[in-house]
Amino acid sequence: MTRIAIIVGSVRPGRYSRRVADWVYETAARRDDAEFEIVDLADHPLPHLDEPVAASAGQYANEHTRAWSWVIDGFDGYVFVTPEYNHSTTGVLKNAIDYLYAEWNNKAAGFVGYGVVGAARAVEHLRLIAAELQLATVRSQVALSFYTDFENFTALTPSRPQIDALTSTLDQVVAWSDALAKLRT
Repeated sequence: MTRIAIIVGSVRPGRYSRRVADWVYETAARRDDAEFEIVDLADHPLPHLDEPVAASAGQYANEHTRAWSWVIDGFDGYVFVTPEYNHSTTGVLKNAIDYLYAEWNNKAAGFVGYGVVGAARAVEHLRLIAAELQLATVRSQVALSFYTDFENFTALTPSRPQIDALTSTLDQVVAWSDALAKLRT
């Protein structure tokens, strides 16, 4: 069965990421074409990149890197949940991505962004990063706005177009993850 990680891209106190990831998971869990699991970066603390050799060499000196490698390598695709900080993604998410290389290769990725403009710029940065990692990004994405998809800027209340966008994103991530399986063997 195809395994998809829903990666919670913020560890900030009071973060919205976990609520958004839970919504993604609740929707995904009703599907029968893949298994979904939340991977919360708060549960995988990584110091600022401290490996002496580039990740592309696959030579990990630190136990925390080997543990992170094992987690990420176990999935066929990913849905990244990201806020937008200063027109980009979070430092903690970028750091977690940078720790690895081969573990991301030939897999699919989708994006669920949230913020004032739906984290559009954060997702665009993540797409560029993914290209370097040979991580195939899907076209569909979710762009939740604090103005229209959060009641009083706190409670997540996604609109019908966002719900449809999530379904499309999940469809594409699963399809691409399955299609890329041959390259991973």
